[in-house]
Amino acid sequence: MAGIDVNGTPVLLEDGTDIDRSQCRRIVPMKVLVLGMCRTGTMSVRCALRSLGYLDCYHMRAASTETPRDCLMWTRAIRAKYDGEGEFGKAEWDQLLGHCQAVCDLPAAAFAPELIAAYPHAKVILTNRDVDSWHKSTSRTIYHGIQDETSHLISHFDWASSLYRPMLLLLWDRLFSGDFEGKGKDVYRAHYDLVRQLVPAERLLEYDVRQGWAPLCQFLGEQVPDPRQQPFPHRHSTQDFLKGMRKRNRRMVRETAGKALAFVLGIACVWLLFGYLSRWTGMM
Repeated sequence: MAGIDVNGTPVLLEDGTDIDRSQCRRIVPMKVLVLGMCRTGTMSVRCALRSLGYLDCYHMRAASTETPRDCLMWTRAIRAKYDGEGEFGKAEWDQLLGHCQAVCDLPAAAFAPELIAAYPHAKVILTNRDVDSWHKSTSRTIYHGIQDETSHLISHFDWASSLYRPMLLLLWDRLFSGDFEGKGKDVYRAHYDLVRQLVPAERLLEYDVRQGWAPLCQFLGEQVPDPRQQPFPHRHSTQDFLKGMRKRNRRMVRETAGKALAFVLGIACVWLLFGYLSRWTGMM
């Protein structure tokens, strides 16, 4: 474990950890599938599940910053599901998610039928949000990031972004049939209807993070934390998302500029050294 964050949530891996999931296997049982769409409180649920001891809980944050090489396997999964290229079954899910007792958010939510079939004993949670509110929030955050030119530029120079952004663009295009603005709400509704059809009522919790600890813990059979000592972790508001994206972009631009400057200075030193040696050897 890398430590504990300022909110008391376990931090298992430092950003940029390089793990080849294709060489991994399942080491803990899959217990919870949180299959609500992005921007429905999934980061809050991730923090809550981690605090309850469900380690780890996979979230898009893992693919984007924590273990970016995961994006290679996610791309294989997307190609298999939407494009019919290759196969991605239980063995591959155990490689990619074998360290997790829970999943939430995209990309996992896009594979609801596959994960429900792969882990038939896992409990399923649908994080809910009004569809219009969801579409507005997603447009201002994730979709905004997809269209952001700075993020696009960074992806050509930053290792994590070079893996994450192509996977995200591919997933977004396939999930929303290339038209998030026009089809996003219909895809959202169809996704929730499908999960309700696939999961027996006794294994399914429809949940709004504004409800806090009680319904979540009762469904999972966990003791409800004292909210005075451990408030429910409400995370990743639209403002938090945009602030975090801008902060990461500024950091990556500085790092990229630093690498570019170091490269230019290195070339200059080599050129000066070559010139000096040429003059020195010419004098002999």
